[in-house]
Amino acid sequence: MLLPEYSDCTIGIIGMGYVGLPLAVEFGSFYKNKSESIQEYGKVIGYDINKKRIKDLQNGKDQNNDLNEINNLNNKFINFTSDKEDLIEADVFIITVPTPIDDNKRPDLKCLINASELIGDVIKKRRKIKDTVPVIIFESTVYPGVTEEICIPSIERISFMKMNNDFGCGYSPERINPGDKEHNIRNIIKVTSGSNGKVAEWVNYLYKLIVKEGTHMAPSIKVAEAAKIIENTQRDINIALMNELSIICDKLMISTSDVIKAASTKWNFVTYEPGLVGGHCISVDPYYLTYKASQLNYKSKVILAGREINDEMPKWISEKVIMKLNENRKNLAKSKILIMGITFKENCSDIRNSLVAELAQILKSNGAKIKIYDPLASPEQVMKLYSLESNKKELERDNYDITILAVAHKEYREIKIKELRKIIGKQSLIFDLKNIYDKKECEFQL
Repeated sequence: MLLPEYSDCTIGIIGMGYVGLPLAVEFGSFYKNKSESIQEYGKVIGYDINKKRIKDLQNGKDQNNDLNEINNLNNKFINFTSDKEDLIEADVFIITVPTPIDDNKRPDLKCLINASELIGDVIKKRRKIKDTVPVIIFESTVYPGVTEEICIPSIERISFMKMNNDFGCGYSPERINPGDKEHNIRNIIKVTSGSNGKVAEWVNYLYKLIVKEGTHMAPSIKVAEAAKIIENTQRDINIALMNELSIICDKLMISTSDVIKAASTKWNFVTYEPGLVGGHCISVDPYYLTYKASQLNYKSKVILAGREINDEMPKWISEKVIMKLNENRKNLAKSKILIMGITFKENCSDIRNSLVAELAQILKSNGAKIKIYDPLASPEQVMKLYSLESNKKELERDNYDITILAVAHKEYREIKIKELRKIIGKQSLIFDLKNIYDKKECEFQL
């Protein structure tokens, strides 16, 4: 197997979302810096089937507002395209497509299989113009076994080529944290793996070019897949524990945050906060693991229990809203409710699997008049996904019966409680789900 040279290989990245785009920019920046010292250098091909997304990126625009470096790299170091024929010149293919769940909470691998078949077709054509063996790396989150049992057979079937003979394969799970400016590709240790020892070493060194914090080479692809899936499953279970604690503390009429603060004085206590667990990772990945477990004739207990608790939080919070309104002699059906934030997490524009949206839908279905303000979320996307109206331009003044602080965006944390009261009305009941304000200023906190 003659593997590509690192210095001048072309890297094709499939999927220009939260994972693929930052990766493209990092490799593009690496080659740009290298071009100052060597004549031959590589480049990046950023591929996506979404033509509008590609057009925006070609114009230096990122709808997620995550990156400012695109304009410095366009054309010469990154070629954004939706034409799969452009991928034929690539030496390395990194697949970063979504891996969601379906309505039955089972893994939906359609995008991953489509991407694998796309690569199979591309490397078959590439073979006619390249002497080196291509390397295909998967970053999408999957359950252990998907890469070798589903993706590679799809590539082999379409390309009529064999792994470890005609192409190498690796798995290096993404660790992108949307909205987090502190933790990025450069300073998060990268887990790598390969289909054989030679490929594993090659993949590991490739990522070392851009990951300054270093890499961890797992002994197998399956171990790397399992490592990724347990990262988010662990967080999900720990948050579920805090959510259950919050429900119990509410019945005890004590503050959850006070309990956590006291418990955290012990050296080995790990602090997690209760909250609405949505998004495309923590609320999805555990189902991949439990699905694989069921295939192995094992029924998960702890993981599914945690998922059930977290999934039921919108319903429990809505019941608390109704209870507080009743205590103040108000009817939900006649109430005006302001919801601040609809993204699945703070400082991020992603609204996928937002449990805030589910909470809004529950309240709306019971007759409440809902107003949603989120400075980062696209109103068009909110309407398309959830059939809810939202506003990102301004926080409208009104006398709201309930104000729900659902997401701890930086913009919200900067609003003093007195300023907020001027906007929402003095009588508005504040449900602070993110503990932004002192508990004395609010009617409810998790």
